[in-house]
Amino acid sequence: MSAPIETVAVKPLTFRRYKDGDSKVKSFQKDIFDAGHSHKCPTYIQSTPPCQGSCPAGEDIRSYLNIVRGIEKPPAGVVWQEYAFRRLTEANPFPSVMGRVCPAPCESGCNRNQVDDFVGINSVEHFLGDYAIAKGLAYTKPATASGKTVAVIGGGPAGLSAAYQLALKGHAVTLFDERAELGGMMRYGIPGFRTPRYVLDAEIQRILDLGITTRMNCRIGTDITMAKIREEFDAVFLGLGAQSGRALPVEGADAPNCVTATSFLKAFNDGRLRHVGKRVVVIGGGDTSIDVATVARRLGHINKINESDRPEHAIAGHVAHDVAEASVRQGAEVTLTTIFAIDKMQATKHEVEHALSEGITILGGMAPVCVVRGPDGRATALRVVRCEAKIVGGRLDIKNIEGTEQDIPADLIVSAIGQAVDFTGLEEFNNGKGAINSDKNYQVQGQEGIFVGGDVVRPHLLTTAIGHGAIAADGIDRFLQNEAQEKRPKIDVHAFDLKRKMLEKGYTFSEVHEPIRGTDKSTAAIHKFDNRSDRYVISHKELFLGHFPL
Repeated sequence: MSAPIETVAVKPLTFRRYKDGDSKVKSFQKDIFDAGHSHKCPTYIQSTPPCQGSCPAGEDIRSYLNIVRGIEKPPAGVVWQEYAFRRLTEANPFPSVMGRVCPAPCESGCNRNQVDDFVGINSVEHFLGDYAIAKGLAYTKPATASGKTVAVIGGGPAGLSAAYQLALKGHAVTLFDERAELGGMMRYGIPGFRTPRYVLDAEIQRILDLGITTRMNCRIGTDITMAKIREEFDAVFLGLGAQSGRALPVEGADAPNCVTATSFLKAFNDGRLRHVGKRVVVIGGGDTSIDVATVARRLGHINKINESDRPEHAIAGHVAHDVAEASVRQGAEVTLTTIFAIDKMQATKHEVEHALSEGITILGGMAPVCVVRGPDGRATALRVVRCEAKIVGGRLDIKNIEGTEQDIPADLIVSAIGQAVDFTGLEEFNNGKGAINSDKNYQVQGQEGIFVGGDVVRPHLLTTAIGHGAIAADGIDRFLQNEAQEKRPKIDVHAFDLKRKMLEKGYTFSEVHEPIRGTDKSTAAIHKFDNRSDRYVISHKELFLGHFPL
């Protein structure tokens, strides 16, 4: 419906319901409903908002925000916090963790960016996750078991997400992990001061309480063969992760005090690493490099250090630093170099600002040339050159500027330029490029009943791995029921289910066995409703500007 042309004034996008000096409450309802008349009933078209379309985990963001705002009411006897939590966790079982560490691509897609600033989706997710932990909320176990068994290899975000979704579908899940504790990079790659371990443990335990069996300190391909797994289980999910770091591809990078970001963070999270050198240089530009730099800055250094207590020995697992030594440590000088300009770094803006506020020096537009080594073979500096880097045709193009080389003194050099997958014992899945090929349902190509997800498909965000696990679980469920793998929707996210909501409110639906004229008085369908959320993301340009009050 549209208002008569002569009554519509051109207004800027920054709509304000009230102007300065207004003293009376205004209602726009009459103007809206009397704006036009037609013999045709309007059709409500449900589309996916940009925030949802930007979420790799496919969360139904609009729905749980509407619950939080009080627009959608919970059933009798259910508080809105729990109702919103359950809507959120239909897609993502880690709201408390993701609310803390996710770079929030959903907020980048938020329509409010066209007005002032995004809605704090991460903050809402964080709050709901913490509420659920505080109140001891648990997931509801399925009423019936399918009798099918699934092996999930890898206890990181992808594996735990797949295990969670499969358990909800009634399948018996056994989770294998080569480490002593579950969590993958959520535990061994993210510093504990960003994700408190009690939070991670609580969200993992809530998943395991669905009846999932775990086999820890068990590596598939080494301790148990893949052939044995295929024999014992009806389907398999591979969530191997990419927990091997990439060394610097420059001369001298094999120096003992040149380490990878993954080994550095694992040593810190294991408690072995308690101090670093006085001068630490980190090469990267993503969120992992920010984590390394922040940890190094906080760990600091000690003035008198024994040869055996050097940080590279703790990182390699040869020794563990003494707590008493850590008590006399002093702040470290940390420099982070990136090939991109600071405002073009891959790390999220607030993480970069946080690093700068902690006194970390960030040098943008710098490419590593070589590692300068001393007579003892240890690195003494990182030689860099000013450069211009950009993405051209999906490929990274770096142009070094000759004559701009400089040395950055370093006692420890950490490479945070990427991660790799360890295929030991599972070489059959390696596509030759350090990854596993799969289709849109994340079924391994040429391997029926074997599904995959997470960094082993494409190194990306934790929330991306969670989304992979959920989609793969759908594919596994269809495989176990001998159903054909369906084509995934164009917009592959969770969306508001109006029919489910109506059933929750006590409405009933009947079947149709013959042609009917209209649905306004019928219980066979939802009248004048079209759900296009699986194929269409609505732009802010198509929304009523009254939804954007300042």
